[in-house]
Amino acid sequence: MRVARPDDAGAALPPSAAVPPDGRPRARRSPWADSLGRAAIRSAQVLLILAVLTCAVLALRQLKLLVIPLLIAIILAAALSPAVRFLRRKGWPNALATWTTLIAGVGGLSVVLWLVGREIRDESDELVQGATEGLDELQAYLTEGPLGITDEQISAARQAVIDFLTSDQVQGGAVAGATAAFEVVAGLLLGLVVLFFLLKDGRQIFSFLVRPLDRPTQERTWRMGRRSVDVLGGYVRGTAIVATVDAVVIGVALLIIGVPLVLPLVTIVFLGAFIPLIGATLAGVLAALIALVANGPVAALIVVAVVVAVNQLEGDFLAPVVIGRTLSLHPLVILFALTAGTILAGVVGALLSVPITAVVWAAVKEWWATSPRRAAETEQVGVG
Repeated sequence: MRVARPDDAGAALPPSAAVPPDGRPRARRSPWADSLGRAAIRSAQVLLILAVLTCAVLALRQLKLLVIPLLIAIILAAALSPAVRFLRRKGWPNALATWTTLIAGVGGLSVVLWLVGREIRDESDELVQGATEGLDELQAYLTEGPLGITDEQISAARQAVIDFLTSDQVQGGAVAGATAAFEVVAGLLLGLVVLFFLLKDGRQIFSFLVRPLDRPTQERTWRMGRRSVDVLGGYVRGTAIVATVDAVVIGVALLIIGVPLVLPLVTIVFLGAFIPLIGATLAGVLAALIALVANGPVAALIVVAVVVAVNQLEGDFLAPVVIGRTLSLHPLVILFALTAGTILAGVVGALLSVPITAVVWAAVKEWWATSPRRAAETEQVGVG
């Protein structure tokens, strides 16, 4: 009988199991297992997500006639829903409470627009005359001042502007403007219909959307939806209160100074307050320009001082008290949202970008706060 020697142990093993000199067994490694491979996989995943988001944004832009009225209707429904609930608690039927709230809101907006249009029509001649005088003064300053601009240069610039306004590009833009006006009317009618059904059957619509989900996901989605509606409604109502205060204070100042087109300027100030960071400033600049043309530089400086004081009052007192922490976004995030919204949808995008961003952030926080993993981590911290 042959006794196995120690050096025969290695020969009895298969070649794949031979031990290398460093003492560690060799194993086949995937090219995606090292740091470069993992970085490549993550990069591919990020590119795929960006591609999906890009396709979604392009699709939404193509459907802007549907998307924009839907978003506006959702925002208005979140702001008006407390009035509908109040009337329901008073015993009003659902349809009657919805119609009353909708007619009151649309009627009030129509009255404001009618007053603004009448104000512009009544004072347009005075504003055109003031603008003509202001342009004459500007031309006299340019030709007689230290800039050394001649009348021939000003005439050439004026002729260039006239040629541009009578060009085919502008005429095509006028046709596009007529098409845009038709789209605005169609979007307005669609938005009113959507707003009515959201006010009347919003809970049933949301329940239908979450019905395919399982029970735990449904509960989390309902909490996320309620939180989003609270944030959106609170932001719109709080901003409306702040905008009303700004418009009243600036309107009183414009009346005292004697600036024309007070009601249109007050309306622009009110709407500008819904665009954080830059809306109130742009509205104040417009009011100062009207005061400069119609009343002179002293009145324009007074208007600028009033606008600056109102902006300080809004930023330091009104917004923190009225809106509170509803819009819990960093100013840099607001600036990015405004920029992206303006690029994608112009003025409408600037108006909608900030509340949409606030709602998305609130929904994400609510979803994460109610996740099972988060609950388990909270429970472990509490036990510890």
